[in-house]
Amino acid sequence: MSKNFTQKAKIAVSVSSEVGKLRRVLVHSPDSGLGKVVPSKAQDWLFEDIVHLDTIRRKEYDFYTKILLYFLDPAMIRGRLAEIDDEKNRRAFYKPGHDHFFRSDKVVELQWLLADILMDHSIKLTLVASVCAIEACSYETQQDLQELDPVQLAKTFISGATNDDHLLFAPIPNFIFTRDIGIVINNYVLLNKPAKKARMREALLAKYIFFNHPLFAEYQDNVIELSDTHHHFLLPREGDDRKVTLEGGDVMVVSKDHLLIGVSERTSLEAAHQAIRILFEKNVVKKITIIRIPKKRDYMHIDTIFTQVKRNVWILLGSFSRKTMLREDEDDISRILDNGKKEDKLKIIQFRKKDPGNPEYYENLEDLLTDISKNDLECTEKVQFIYSGNNEFPFDAREQWTDSCNLLALKEGVVLGYDRNDKTVEAFKANGFDVVHAEDLITRMEKGEIDAEQIENTLILMPSAELSRARGGFHCMSMPLHRDDLII
Repeated sequence: MSKNFTQKAKIAVSVSSEVGKLRRVLVHSPDSGLGKVVPSKAQDWLFEDIVHLDTIRRKEYDFYTKILLYFLDPAMIRGRLAEIDDEKNRRAFYKPGHDHFFRSDKVVELQWLLADILMDHSIKLTLVASVCAIEACSYETQQDLQELDPVQLAKTFISGATNDDHLLFAPIPNFIFTRDIGIVINNYVLLNKPAKKARMREALLAKYIFFNHPLFAEYQDNVIELSDTHHHFLLPREGDDRKVTLEGGDVMVVSKDHLLIGVSERTSLEAAHQAIRILFEKNVVKKITIIRIPKKRDYMHIDTIFTQVKRNVWILLGSFSRKTMLREDEDDISRILDNGKKEDKLKIIQFRKKDPGNPEYYENLEDLLTDISKNDLECTEKVQFIYSGNNEFPFDAREQWTDSCNLLALKEGVVLGYDRNDKTVEAFKANGFDVVHAEDLITRMEKGEIDAEQIENTLILMPSAELSRARGGFHCMSMPLHRDDLII
């Protein structure tokens, strides 16, 4: 195992909010598999478009890595930036399989963890056999994979290719969206069950990492898997809510006692049912709110339509606001004629562990999120909503598509978002937030002009021309492992 994790130092796994100061996060750098997505397979592999790999790495994701390190592990990067980014080093600092990879135990790379566990011969044998089974590999390919060293094998499992760029099986380009492989709820880990075949290998690799890596040794009894229904193999292939499918983008820990679960294109009603039962049985939380959203590719997960910025501030798609859901701008005739026509509309049900048979209902997201801010987080300040595209048509829908609502909080009030969502940026400014481009902020932090601790109420804009094509923002590209508890 890597020297960082062979030591006996305890590494906390604990998340009890969406905005507590981020201390440890699980990520995956864009690998060569993204460069193998072809137009004919893009939608099968859950991409809307093909991306330019070198641009997504050098000009976009590398800035994400730098920002995370400056905030979570500054000793790893501060004062070294010129050396790290020197062309002669060919991005070695950012490459998980390279000897000079940054190897932070705060900004934790999935590929690195996978290579670690593959050093165990029995795990290697089992995982090679498992991957080959789900990918229908030949016996010869299975034997060839056994001959690879752990670092190369980890890379092959993710990219689908060997060192000579020979493609053995499909890549898993969605592995950059680490939020979806699982979610930390207090000190438990809820693993996903992907809805799409393209993500099955991701779930397998994640399961082996969480159950076998020393990083999670003290929490392995707290890893929760959802099981299939006993008759799942008799159900129709697609689109049945009785199937058990769950992805982390549909799960939000809004307080230590309250969890949100979305029922969406990717997370089924049966998965939500199982999660409620298990999490209540294990006393993980006291309250779970189910948010059923339309099964549309536009939305995908609940974190594509809202995320939290501060205790009392949320970013939200205006289509789910109080005014729109109650149709306050429409006349009486329009409301009456259209009433009941939309069967696939928003539905919000809140269950309490002490009395699950008497749930509470909410008509719209604003009412729910306001209640969370005021009652769960005990906010005395006015609850604010910042809207995608400044709630202006057609910018609201356009910018939601490019993840204006999918923001990652580094700490309360400091969030990462894409630089292309101009109207959303205007909305942040109008609500009293500073806006800074990542490259400018990194330059200032490297010069010592500003420290991460000093930054407050700020939207950090990340370059996004290629990243946004992958249909996921920084909330999607992060699995928080540890956040400071909010003081309430």
